[in-house]
Amino acid sequence: MTARHRFKHVETLEARLAAEAERLREQASSLPPGVAREEMLRKARQAEAGSQMSEWLRSPGLQPPD
Repeated sequence: MTARHRFKHVETLEARLAAEAERLREQASSLPPGVAREEMLRKARQAEAGSQMSEWLRSPGLQPPD
């Protein structure tokens, strides 16, 4: 059995997702209107939504159900 290579992320998941969304938006802005551009913008929106959900789930106000 092989050992798994693990590493610690320097940035939080939220920060990494936000950076990915920004990168995708910049890349999409250089493309002409079309399917490829819309796909990149969709992926950017998904990354932002994931970042917001992760922030919400980590919030201290979130309580487990009784």
